[in-house]
Amino acid sequence: MRRFEFVQGSSAKFWMTDVQGNAFVVVYGRLGTSGQRKEKDFPSPDAARREMEKKIAEKLREGYQEVSATAAAAAPAGAKGAAAAAAPLELPPRLVQREATPERIQAAIESLNGLAAARGRRSWALNRRLQHARRALERIAGVVPSAHPALERALDGVLERVIAPRAGDRVPLVGALQLLLQVDASAFAKVMDGLWKLPPPGHPTAPALKLASEQLGALNDPELSLRIIALLLSRPAAPATGWSLRWRKISPHLEAYLARSGSSLKKYLGSIDPSGDPHLTGRIEAMRAG
Repeated sequence: MRRFEFVQGSSAKFWMTDVQGNAFVVVYGRLGTSGQRKEKDFPSPDAARREMEKKIAEKLREGYQEVSATAAAAAPAGAKGAAAAAAPLELPPRLVQREATPERIQAAIESLNGLAAARGRRSWALNRRLQHARRALERIAGVVPSAHPALERALDGVLERVIAPRAGDRVPLVGALQLLLQVDASAFAKVMDGLWKLPPPGHPTAPALKLASEQLGALNDPELSLRIIALLLSRPAAPATGWSLRWRKISPHLEAYLARSGSSLKKYLGSIDPSGDPHLTGRIEAMRAG
């Protein structure tokens, strides 16, 4: 069957069609479901085929995109086969790429080094340095830190402080995630496989980093995982409207991504263990509510 998908706003749908004998057949529904099947008989196979081409043209005008035949053929048989045939989807841009000039790179390095050196500071002073570092990274948004060794070292110096033994030496995990959201997702994958892989036993960040590691493993996509983790762990005081907008923007793509492996958004959210954290429980419930 030919397969078409529509992912936009809060919609994530598929539509499949074929001609079988004299029958025009469609299967349609939300990504992550097996969909509904309908058949309509015509006087001849040619008449059924003309109806199929007419409906395909309508779907294309509506914004549906055809999935490659290879992806559709690779779908598993059974009730979840239709959903699992989804093609890889590009996520909406997380940021606007900015030119990483030598001057901007150096400014970011100095800002990160200043943040890494700030120890025993009052929370407001540390937050001010965090915001300064975030703005410096915004000016080189999308940069790949590993392509600039001095920048990578400076960023690592900050990320390492997330798991510092002494409370006065720590950079908040949520603040560090805000820095990672300004650069290429390869930096998130690197720190999760390195500095943050094994936080000290009993460290306050251990549950959150365990959650981040689990989501990265479950989704197997650093970019998608970074966005989901940032939403799950965002500050309780973060504006609810902004959080909801970011979730609604990414959720159809997450749903489509999960459908490729025969899973669903409901199952995925149900697999997240909040470990009794009321804030995390609230975020999961908000995601369920859409």
